[in-house]
Amino acid sequence: MTEITSPTGHIPFDSFQVGQVQDFGAYEVTETEIVEFAQKYDPQYFHLDADAAKGSLFGGLCASGWHTCAMTMAMLVENMDKTGRSLGSPGIDSLRWRHPVYPGDVLSVHTEILETKPSESRPEIGFITSKVTVRNQRNVDVMEFVSKAIFPRA
Repeated sequence: MTEITSPTGHIPFDSFQVGQVQDFGAYEVTETEIVEFAQKYDPQYFHLDADAAKGSLFGGLCASGWHTCAMTMAMLVENMDKTGRSLGSPGIDSLRWRHPVYPGDVLSVHTEILETKPSESRPEIGFITSKVTVRNQRNVDVMEFVSKAIFPRA
């Protein structure tokens, strides 16, 4: 990705091109973190109890999909700290959990720019639409979503 940033640390809208890709991140998933997240936010047995989870559809303890989203956000923000930030996001579309995330998996992020669109009502900003794919260490897609982000126009 182009690493051109404005004085405020935000990436300029015009630095993005459709088809641009980026790979980053290495987040190791731990059993402790899976259970702690599940206890607070998604207390289903296959996220809480390794023995009980063996009899589940997943065959073992696995991370909540929402936990996978949170781990992905951590990698996205860490990457922003290195390459520059957006002004925020109006949301995501078509979130899909493709494969369970297990303790010991190491997750990484792949992004591809799908669309760049200047705002019609606010000429100082533009919208970037990206497909975000999260993969484990075996290059298996575990999650994907389409994200929109807001960037300043030069």
